[in-house]
Amino acid sequence: MTPKNFLFTSESVTEGHPDKVCDQISDAILDEFLTKYPQSRVAAETTVTTGMALVCGEITSDCYVDIPSVVRNTIKNIGYTGDDGGGFDADTCAVLTSIDEQSCDIAGGVNKALESRNDNADTSVSETENIGAGDQGIMFGYACNETPELMPLPISLAHKLSHRLAEVRKNGTLPYLRPDGKSQVTVEYVDGKPAKINTVLISTQHDPEINGVKDNAKVQEIIKNDIKKYVIDYVFENQSSIELDKDTKILVNPSGRFVVGGPQGDAGLTGRKIIVDTYGGYSRHGGGAFSGKDPTKVDRSAAYAARYVAKNIVAAGLADKCEIELAYAIGVAEPVSIMVDTFGTGKISDDEISELVSKNFDLRPAAIISQFDLRGLPAKNGGKFYQKLAAYGHMGRTDLFVPWEQTDKADSLKSQVCSCGCCSK
Repeated sequence: MTPKNFLFTSESVTEGHPDKVCDQISDAILDEFLTKYPQSRVAAETTVTTGMALVCGEITSDCYVDIPSVVRNTIKNIGYTGDDGGGFDADTCAVLTSIDEQSCDIAGGVNKALESRNDNADTSVSETENIGAGDQGIMFGYACNETPELMPLPISLAHKLSHRLAEVRKNGTLPYLRPDGKSQVTVEYVDGKPAKINTVLISTQHDPEINGVKDNAKVQEIIKNDIKKYVIDYVFENQSSIELDKDTKILVNPSGRFVVGGPQGDAGLTGRKIIVDTYGGYSRHGGGAFSGKDPTKVDRSAAYAARYVAKNIVAAGLADKCEIELAYAIGVAEPVSIMVDTFGTGKISDDEISELVSKNFDLRPAAIISQFDLRGLPAKNGGKFYQKLAAYGHMGRTDLFVPWEQTDKADSLKSQVCSCGCCSK
């Protein structure tokens, strides 16, 4: 049972964090393949370390993609070039690739679902019935009414801080910043609702000297004052629901120095920031990463669908918070289980909400892909869609048009409940 009064903390990272560099490279590769050939099967993994980027995985496609060029352009756009890279340079780092085709055993189950392999199956059915899940596994989706985008407040604020940190670096407001950085926000909850900001933490990579100042203590003082003014205050001035107060602890670069960072400071790996990608730890997570995976992988597509379902339930006013769990078997189209948990906040029972979910949402992989146009989104967005999601979260995005963030079924769900006389419960 969750306590009523507690502190909860979520973190976010900038696009220059080594793990996020890998996520963006993997998703940039996915974008390229889907743009050129939407039926591509992609599972691209990336690792970066000092002076090197390695891309490996399984890709089956009828098009050619210059993967080394995609890797270098992605790293360059993040900001790791020349002296600004702090030791990691898009133009000089080694780029290695080791790519195989998708296993024929996996492809067989994905291409033709178990339901259509049965002896009595209708062989004329559409892809929606034919395509099976690309893997087994569990996926969670979550929504709550703590923010306008129906996300938990700690991760919402952490993302905004990280995004702003990158913005002031790129627009020249704070030109001494380097690409790597992290944010962290601790929110105090009273009676289960956000009441105050307990702690704000920013760690940002930076040049060793600022405007001729070399003394590290003075450098850190400049950074602290600038981050407070241009990042923290900026974010909270545009945050109407909750404000900083005199008791809020502000921590900037608490390690004392952050010059060496990015792949020069730490090795990075695709899929190592899955909590940053979703709900900041506020909701459960099935464990599967998103980046580098084409939409037949339910780790990605079903997680988006679960968010869509949960968000529409909360937007309909059926619950203050809602978590959806989906489970799939490899090669099988229909989920093997669907779970709804409103944590006691439901206006109707969780069983009744489950019935609404089954009635109103088609959660077969091909249906999800078709509804959200998951294969066509890169081409419709100039060849870059999933790469943009790979930093600052896949859920709750208000800066991008993201189909699983739509609440187009909320009115219908609400009317179905009202028509059955359940609203008074």
